[in-house]
Amino acid sequence: MPMQADIEHLLAQPFGSLPELIARQAAHRPGHTALILEERSLDYAALCAGMDRVARSLQQGGLGPGDVVAVCAGTSVEYLLAYLGALRAGVAVAPLAPSATAEHLSAMLDNCGARLVLRDREVAAQWPLHAGAALRCVALDDAPEAGEPWSQWLAQGGGAPAPIAPAPDWAFNVIYSSGTTGVPKGIVQSWAMRWAHVRRAVTNGYGPDAVSLCATPLYSNTTLVAALPTLALGGTLVLMRKFDAAHYLELAERHGATHTMLVPVQYQRLMACPAFDGTDLSRLRHKFCTSAPFGAALKAEVLRRWPGRLIEYYGLTEGGVRCELHCHDFPHKLHTVGRPGEGADIRFIDEQGRELPPGAQGEIVGRSAGMMSGYHRLPDKTREAEWFDAQGQRFIRSGDVGRLDEDGFIVLGDRMKDMIITGGFNVYPSDIEGVLQQHPQVAECAVVGVPSEQWGETPVAYVVPRAGAQPGARELREWLNARVGKTQRVADLRLAERLPRSEIGKVLKRELREQYLRANPAAH
Repeated sequence: MPMQADIEHLLAQPFGSLPELIARQAAHRPGHTALILEERSLDYAALCAGMDRVARSLQQGGLGPGDVVAVCAGTSVEYLLAYLGALRAGVAVAPLAPSATAEHLSAMLDNCGARLVLRDREVAAQWPLHAGAALRCVALDDAPEAGEPWSQWLAQGGGAPAPIAPAPDWAFNVIYSSGTTGVPKGIVQSWAMRWAHVRRAVTNGYGPDAVSLCATPLYSNTTLVAALPTLALGGTLVLMRKFDAAHYLELAERHGATHTMLVPVQYQRLMACPAFDGTDLSRLRHKFCTSAPFGAALKAEVLRRWPGRLIEYYGLTEGGVRCELHCHDFPHKLHTVGRPGEGADIRFIDEQGRELPPGAQGEIVGRSAGMMSGYHRLPDKTREAEWFDAQGQRFIRSGDVGRLDEDGFIVLGDRMKDMIITGGFNVYPSDIEGVLQQHPQVAECAVVGVPSEQWGETPVAYVVPRAGAQPGARELREWLNARVGKTQRVADLRLAERLPRSEIGKVLKRELREQYLRANPAAH
């Protein structure tokens, strides 16, 4: 059959191989640009050849299905080739965040059991490793202090690697959670889960004509859910080493980007960039957002100033829970995270694990085609993350509180762990934050619970003032406390230049809590 029909036939299958799909794209359109990073670019022929070369290198080193390779480095062409090449050999990938502490990186490496680590100079400087018979280190940037040079490690010559036949339940990658609550857990995503992501991407306009601009790190699932389908479906992937609003706009215009996956803080910075209104973004019609709370006011501003589709995804790296808000179709629902995605079954449960009726507020649990196999080598943690309905069907617990409105849209509350219990009452920080954000001098805010001798816990607010504003902390606290319920009143309010965030934009409330307790030892 013709090549394009062959690709479409493969995509129609309930399960298939993502590297095989990329190889077929290379056979169909070898000269089409697959990847752009700064001044470097690869066409599909070069991408496929590089992927195969990495796969042969791994196979020559004795690695294959059932093994794991860890990658910890900044965004680079070599990083992506290593990722795809490992998959081509049936080896699972554990992408580790370079921003993690050396202690956490060592714990993640121990958990995933990787025998090979691919890293770069910058990572090696802050994470010393002793390579030996049990652990091999390869330097993606050829830096001698990071390991064996990539250019020497790569298998020489051309040729295909030994073929593999992946099964749906094989581990595709082990994604480590952001670690906002301590040592990250390894989320095992299967080949079947990633295949479901690729097939779903077809409905969002990904394909041979797509130019997808990704400005988040390659270790992040946020990036992977956009980058991998872009390549599997024959599009062009444009990567950024580090996000900068003005540079992003220049890249979008220069390359004619059609798709982008961003986190809320990036939308915020783009809206504030002086170059935004003068940039031609007419081709960039497919905009997606995920990973952190996306404020209704910011969604409205993006809709007003940036025409095209704007879709917010609410879900977990663990899978199961998946909601979509098509903001352009439902501008009156911007305070929600949308409806359950196609094929997703969303329920709500109470603190005892009992299912709640529609409209009641409780923990969100979900079931869908994309669900993690479990937390790597942590069976107890896996069981804690699961919930089973009366029919014995497996759901993944989100740890988030929410409810279904009268139109079937989900209104999100807080993380269960962020809920404050003060004087026996449950207080949700987002309710307080919602009031505080109405103050004209408040740009950003976060509310956390700290120990209280009188109440058990009590709320404390952190506020980032708007540019040029100089609110008084005491006056702001009094303004807030006059507008919230008695149990919601904050005991203290602190002004800050910025809120601590992870690399994908999540506010690190644990850090705020620890920061407050260090400054106020009596609060322990």
